[in-house]
Amino acid sequence: MNDRRGRDLSQWTERVQADDLPALRGFVTGLGQDFDAVVAGLSLPYSSGAVEGHNNKIKMLKRQMFGRANFDLLRKRVLLVA
Repeated sequence: MNDRRGRDLSQWTERVQADDLPALRGFVTGLGQDFDAVVAGLSLPYSSGAVEGHNNKIKMLKRQMFGRANFDLLRKRVLLVA
């Protein structure tokens, strides 16, 4: 993934289809449903990692606060962490 070689994905999928590995074939079939997006994700330098990190942090706070207090306290904790 660090080399950004999404262009090589089609060759890899062809090799997987030729092999006798049913689990990987199923995976490749799923990739093929939105192949252009997968290639773009492996090729482009953009990442949503920072957004996913914030999302994960908010979900963790939400799990910690479940059943303890109302929405106002949850909102304050989220704003303090961000």
